[in-house]
Amino acid sequence: MGVFFIMEKKPQRQAKRRPQPKKRPVKKRRPKKRKRKITWKGRIRRLITSLVFLTIVFICFVLGLVIIYARQAPALDNNYLISSGTTTIYDRQGQKIFSLGLQKRQPVKANEIPSQLADAVTSIEDRHFYKHFGLDPVRILGAAVADLKHPDRALQGGSTLDQQLIKLSYFSTKKSDQTFKRKAQEAWLALQLDHQYSKADILKFYVNKVFMGNGIYGMQTAAKYYYGKDLADLSLAQTATIAGIPNAPSTYNPYSDLQKATKRRNTVLKAMLANKKISQPAYLAAINEDISSGLVPKASHAQSQTNQKAILADPYLKQVLSSAKQAGYDPYRSDLKIYTNLDMQVQTKLYQLANSNELAYPNDQLQVGASVVDPKTGAILGMIGARKVDNVTFGFNRAVQTSRTNASTAKPLFDYAPAIEYLEWPTYHELDDGPYTYAGTDKELHDFDNRHLGKMTMQDALIQSRNIPAIRALEAVGITRAQNFISQLGFTYPNNLELQNGIGLPSSSLQNAAAYAAFANGGTYYEPSYITKIVLPAGETRKFTSKKKQVMQASTAYMITAMLKDVIYSGAGTGRAASIPNFYQAGKTGTNAYPADVTTNFPSDALMDAWFNGYTKNFSVSVWMGYDNPYQPNHYLTSAQSQLPIEFYRHLIEAISQGLPNQDWARPSDVATKVINGKTYYYLTADDDDASDSFSVPASSSSRLGGFASTTTSSATSSLSSASASNATSSLNSSSSQLSSQTSQTSVTSSSQASSSQASLTPSSSGSEETLTP
Repeated sequence: MGVFFIMEKKPQRQAKRRPQPKKRPVKKRRPKKRKRKITWKGRIRRLITSLVFLTIVFICFVLGLVIIYARQAPALDNNYLISSGTTTIYDRQGQKIFSLGLQKRQPVKANEIPSQLADAVTSIEDRHFYKHFGLDPVRILGAAVADLKHPDRALQGGSTLDQQLIKLSYFSTKKSDQTFKRKAQEAWLALQLDHQYSKADILKFYVNKVFMGNGIYGMQTAAKYYYGKDLADLSLAQTATIAGIPNAPSTYNPYSDLQKATKRRNTVLKAMLANKKISQPAYLAAINEDISSGLVPKASHAQSQTNQKAILADPYLKQVLSSAKQAGYDPYRSDLKIYTNLDMQVQTKLYQLANSNELAYPNDQLQVGASVVDPKTGAILGMIGARKVDNVTFGFNRAVQTSRTNASTAKPLFDYAPAIEYLEWPTYHELDDGPYTYAGTDKELHDFDNRHLGKMTMQDALIQSRNIPAIRALEAVGITRAQNFISQLGFTYPNNLELQNGIGLPSSSLQNAAAYAAFANGGTYYEPSYITKIVLPAGETRKFTSKKKQVMQASTAYMITAMLKDVIYSGAGTGRAASIPNFYQAGKTGTNAYPADVTTNFPSDALMDAWFNGYTKNFSVSVWMGYDNPYQPNHYLTSAQSQLPIEFYRHLIEAISQGLPNQDWARPSDVATKVINGKTYYYLTADDDDASDSFSVPASSSSRLGGFASTTTSSATSSLSSASASNATSSLNSSSSQLSSQTSQTSVTSSSQASSSQASLTPSSSGSEETLTP
């Protein structure tokens, strides 16, 4: 038997398999999309779609704004539509000066408006008046196109009569105020107006409300004023003249400019013809009619006392109305009573001096701007803004223009007062009148005489109005500090000033009068004010007072005043023409020469501007004279004519000071005096160590002062009569122990004889009270 062996097979070792990488799924290739060709038709379609979308967004945005602005609009009120706006203005004595309707308004009823006038008004102002609903979409679209073409201008017209009435009743008529918000509110109220009132009533409101020039409101009143007739009795040409005035009342009224008024009248007649309201023969007959035919002579309107007052006070009244509007009141629409600070005695003298032959003006083109302020309150007592302007209503007021620089009258304000206030300079502080070039330039500074006088005191430099010492003083103070100083005196500028401004600040006569008043009252600046109170129609009264601020130490104001007295009364002073014997006053002259690049066109002594700022304890006055366009041939001042502002001031101050106390300024306790070389200087007592008897005034400076001995005096009362004027002398005592602590109060009773005597009498400044002994 065989034996079988079973062999067991050993398991083979299997090789370890490496893990296979996962296979990435194969992406199926998508078929390539064909690029769509965008045709020009597609582009246009997309563009149109975008424009439509943007337009819808824009319209929604505009409508949203309109809704917001409409909600802010005032409510439509019948009282506003028919308001007479007969605001009355009173002087400081409560006497009536002016009403905004010089003639009593004569309103007409709707059925009293002649069809000829209705046709004229609607043809020139709103030809679709009887068809639209308060707004004229066609005109609005035209105005919108004009606005897009000229975005830098005020928003264009497109106004219907409804919108014009709303504007006259509720909003400002200034072009600069025609904003989108205002237009939206006008439109909203015009829609309400057209819905609530008939076309006849709307036309009636308009005819009775429009301003017609020369203080006249309403077309019936204007017909009576200009032609002495009722509206129904006017000729076609006269009716067209009346209908054309509201567009520009000061230009198109027949008293202002016959040529322009005729052109406007003919424009109205042409519109009536185009609108088929008149025939061709009627049109030709009307345009050939002399516009002055039947015109009432203008002189016949200037007979009433109230009218005369309004003519005298025209520049002042213009500023009063502006001031009232700034305070939130509209004198053209509300029946207000406005009480002012106007002193008719001051105003009358200003007008007389500007328009009479009392002064030797070279011609009628030379202009004047002058202001008078009360130093104790800031009240504006009077102002004159023009001369020889033929009774223009609310004309250009040069008393408040700020385009001319005040020349050397800036020196006390910008140079020397800050030097005393901040650096505590005594008036004998030494300055160099030597050659000077503005830093960083090759521009040399010169004086009118092209001379350099060497070392001199601050006091002598101011008295003689030397330029270079003034600029050196400003340099020592620093522009920033000096500009901060004058900003408190009403001189504010958007940009930094420069050293050159030390001899001239762009400013008005009103700014100068108010600033110099701070010297007169001991260092307090009062913001100048026109109005004392406004009485509203319901009887409510709002009172106004001037804001005040102490802007400098009393010692600074006194030391400046002491030096400015010598500008008038010392032999070397530039303001000697202002001197009045035995009269306490201070002042400063100023003249502007022509730029170097135009001097060859004018005589060597030609001047662009002449100024005089002067003051007493009762009045602060600033006078400017010059030509509106000084670069025209012969429109310059000679050196002799530059004295005219000084003479203007002297005649004015003497007249308005009659019967008032003639007071000197009391010396503050912290100001001491030092007599050096026979002259009195001033310094703060804290600087006593600097004021030694060994101080020597430069000889050249001393010799130019005219030898006036400034010495102490006893208190005295002097009468400014013609006798004392002719016999006035400068016999002033020299003992400071005889000084009185009482202020001399002298009644000013001098006549024109007193002013003719030009005795150079220097009020002493050595004691606590300065007085004059005749």
